[in-house]
Amino acid sequence: LRAQGREIVPLDLELDRKRRILVISGPNAGGKSVCLKTTGIVQYMFQCGFLVPASENSELPLFEGLFIDIGDEQSIDDDLSTYSSHLRNMKELLAMASGRTLALIDEFGSGTEPTIGGAIAEAILERLLEKGCYGVITTHYANIKYFASGTEGIANGAMLFDVQQIKPLFRLETGKPGSSFAIEIARKIGLPEQIIRSAGEKAGSDHVNIEKQLREIARDRRYWEQKRDRIRLTDRKVEELERSYAEQLARIRAERTEIIRAARQEAQELVAEANRQIENTIRTIREAQAERDLTRMARQELDDFRQAVEQADDRADERAERVAREMERVERRLQRRAEKKKEPTAEPAATPAEQPRQIVVGSKVRIAGQEVPGVVQSIKGRRAQVAFGQILTTVDLALLTAVSNNEYREATRPQTARTVVAVDISERRLRFRDHIDVRGMRASEALEAVQDLVDDALMVGVGSVTILHGKGTGALKEEIRRYLRSVPEVASAADEHADRGGAGITIVTFKTD
Repeated sequence: LRAQGREIVPLDLELDRKRRILVISGPNAGGKSVCLKTTGIVQYMFQCGFLVPASENSELPLFEGLFIDIGDEQSIDDDLSTYSSHLRNMKELLAMASGRTLALIDEFGSGTEPTIGGAIAEAILERLLEKGCYGVITTHYANIKYFASGTEGIANGAMLFDVQQIKPLFRLETGKPGSSFAIEIARKIGLPEQIIRSAGEKAGSDHVNIEKQLREIARDRRYWEQKRDRIRLTDRKVEELERSYAEQLARIRAERTEIIRAARQEAQELVAEANRQIENTIRTIREAQAERDLTRMARQELDDFRQAVEQADDRADERAERVAREMERVERRLQRRAEKKKEPTAEPAATPAEQPRQIVVGSKVRIAGQEVPGVVQSIKGRRAQVAFGQILTTVDLALLTAVSNNEYREATRPQTARTVVAVDISERRLRFRDHIDVRGMRASEALEAVQDLVDDALMVGVGSVTILHGKGTGALKEEIRRYLRSVPEVASAADEHADRGGAGITIVTFKTD
């Protein structure tokens, strides 16, 4: 299969004392017989002492008898029809069946008139269950599916089918019967629509409705499986964003420290230069004996220098303010991420206050407001270098809290893939609004609002959102579009229809895969 570029699909099958017989239904060419034959081959290999292609935690019993009814054994010499050959096999099976017997029956009850054939098959199945026989059976008969649904010891199973693409998935699902998808397969093959409609009328509304309900169950399950996979992907992306924000915040704090240090050094140099300039000015005035022109020139030089100092101070303030704004924005986003992940938990009982542990090299620590712990690699003054997995970050000691070895092991223990998002998606969907108005905002404020909208939209899984930014000079629209082009999950960002706002509104469409 790999050589042909085709997918290998494993089967997940379980029989036990409470559920001895599995009745598999589903479409033609959907894998029912393949499932049956796979079960028989694996069991026979196991009983012959061969290694079997199964997971390491699989358990297989030893049977005293394996009975297989697959294919057609009709014979002119023995005067056996297709149905007669099946009945002879069933006779031998009923005579030998016990709690140590495995029966594999393909197309159970087929080969004769459906009503009586289905009734005989149901009676045989009931007798096999009374004898404690184990079995895997494939069928298209509705009465066998109903009997399995209401009888203890028998379970329904279905081979899954892709309704949209009209193709089998070869995956076994237990618990529900499967539809034969006869109408869909006939339509795909190209049978005239008039014949298909006539067949539906002849089958009757009850049969068509049952088949329709089974198809809807299969379609809904497929839809929710895809939705669950998208939620898992969104969960991973949220965690990646959190790590990115933490790294970004640490980098901004380091840049802020460097800017403050450079600004202080520059201020000291400016003060020293100012003192030299003042002394030179005083000396020039004294040497020129206070001549007006020289005095005026000296004062002008002093005024020019003072303006240069003020401009340098303004630039330093502007840089510090920009860094502070960026830090505040990232911290707000981190706080929102933490709130989204927070689950309702019971209030812990009050405990006596513990003395804070001293942080040294090798200590297990956690940054305030963060969940992932790290290990202190080195300490220089009031700052420590901490390893969070493969990432090294320099952090102020005041922001670190020591954690115990047990807490560190629990937090860093490998986890299996989570199957749910730690956020109440239903509640967020109810509060979510798929449109936003950023007119009148500054570019930075508008971008932050758009980022929040995109994050929330990806979280709840909507297909598109609307951003009202107005036309104006087009600068705000271009900034928003530039950001949207950098988001991998955005499929397109286009103008609204001319009748509904045109270039003043952007419609953002997200990728569905």
